Amino acid sequence: MSGPKPDGQLGAIVEVMLGTSARIGEVLAIRRRDIDLSVPSVRITGTIISPKREPTSRQDHPKTARSRRTIRLPGFATTAVQRRMKELNTIDPDALLFCSREGTPLTTNNVRRQLRHVMALAGIEGVTPHKFRRTVATTINESAGVELASQLLGHTDPAITIKHYIRRNETVDPTTAGLLERAFG
Repeated sequence: MSGPKPDGQLGAIVEVMLGTSARIGEVLAIRRRDIDLSVPSVRITGTIISPKREPTSRQDHPKTARSRRTIRLPGFATTAVQRRMKELNTIDPDALLFCSREGTPLTTNNVRRQLRHVMALAGIEGVTPHKFRRTVATTINESAGVELASQLLGHTDPAITIKHYIRRNETVDPTTAGLLERAFG
């Protein structure tokens, strides 16, 4: 892979994606002002866009109005955010948490390419930023239900979460074996 040596941001980006369910562009658009470590939480208020023949930039709104949300961070994501904040050499509230060495936005395509490269080195295929979002949705659904998963993902309708994000559990409830044993055994 050409270009500068990796600076360690990819791991933190993945941890924040897993800790928030945010889209890759939303994670890359997090600014210092969007972070509240006293809670700890992060406010999703924008996304990164890369229009053709224009520079990559931060758009001041996420994909949908419902996508604008404040998410309480789990411990592992809080640690990743704290580490990144220490590494930034600015206190500018508009500084991006994840950025190039010059402070400019990272492109979603470059982060995807880095992730593919790291996964290939590990012999793992099929891992994408969107896979993390689906994994979070499935985990929350299995633990607390689709309504909470939908809220976390910023969806307006839980049907979207069910249709596109939650992996169906193919294991049938084992109580069926006992019921069938009593009926036919």
